Amino acid sequence: MVHDAGEFRALSGIRIPFNRATLTGQEFAYMQRALGEGHISGDGPFTRKCHDLLERIHGGGRALLTTSCTHALEMTALLLDVAPGDEVIVPSFTFVSTANAFALRGARLVFADIRPDTLNLDERLVESHLTPRTRAIVAVHYAGVGCEMDVLTAVCARHGVALIEDNAHGLFGYYRGRPLGTFGSLATLSFHETKNVSCGEGGALLVNEPALVARAEILREKGTDRSRFFRGEIDKYGWVDLGSSYLPSDLLAAFLLAQLEARDTIQAKRRAIWRRYQNRLAPWADQAGVTLPVIPSHVEQTYHLFYLLLPTPGARTAFIDHLRARGILAVFHYLPLNRSAMGRRVAPDSAPCPVAESVSDRLVRLPLFADLTTDEQDAVIEAIQEFRSA
Repeated sequence: MVHDAGEFRALSGIRIPFNRATLTGQEFAYMQRALGEGHISGDGPFTRKCHDLLERIHGGGRALLTTSCTHALEMTALLLDVAPGDEVIVPSFTFVSTANAFALRGARLVFADIRPDTLNLDERLVESHLTPRTRAIVAVHYAGVGCEMDVLTAVCARHGVALIEDNAHGLFGYYRGRPLGTFGSLATLSFHETKNVSCGEGGALLVNEPALVARAEILREKGTDRSRFFRGEIDKYGWVDLGSSYLPSDLLAAFLLAQLEARDTIQAKRRAIWRRYQNRLAPWADQAGVTLPVIPSHVEQTYHLFYLLLPTPGARTAFIDHLRARGILAVFHYLPLNRSAMGRRVAPDSAPCPVAESVSDRLVRLPLFADLTTDEQDAVIEAIQEFRSA
């Protein structure tokens, strides 16, 4: 299982949590302004400001806030008209939403293995999974480290397959100088409370293919052309397509805007914490047979996660227990989807994914949030260094 932040807080005896929500100072002021202006439902003034800012960050495309990254992924499946009989390639090592979005449309999931260095979809294996029924490939930028997008975009172009970026970890990341989230026809973002910027729950859809923008607005507005009505383009709106209510409250957008505006400060804090882990733990890791994150030189990461790969599953369990005994919460991550109960139901003939299966059994994530103090991080590092003799 994957623990969520509520479970993290409920655990007793923890003095240094895995995650702690960070406030920038303007969240409540902006929410109060939204209340005062009397528009707290979807697509209010703060939502539009978030859209504008996200579009500037990504250098183009259309940004649409959603209630979650999960819903943004579901919108990608609708926009591509994914249907029963279609196949969608997803990495085995990812959150369930990446797969659920397409399984809900009746697609056959094809689970692909990951690279042993970045833990991203192994672009060298993708082409072997393609068939005439392949509709899309989903690239997940694990820990905010970009997948090998040159290869993936070339494969998709060569075979006429859609490329989708699950960029839940990758906001503010770059691949060869280009923002993550701008390579696929569609990309998704997450603003869950564990992400670098957050509004508790929330997400966004980035529409990079102009031909999909109008329909994306319709799907997001319950299948109506209400957005065009509000812009004065039509004199009434009606039901014109499938859709659902994917709009977050403008109160959440107000909270999110404050976080997005403080992105440089948040990222600078996370960068310092990540690099301190890297520098202080490198000698210990080398002696303990532990692998630290690998960041290719052509990738600018987001400092979303700092993880360790322990040498064995037993060592991982002992390591987590060791930190827990000292009041520090470190946690594992995804279980391979090809080995899950639902994964076996929707893809019973799925090929093994040995790298994902090995990584899942050995990975542990360390506390990393913008307000982690130096004293707290020192305590985590010192406890980790003690584990060598455990």
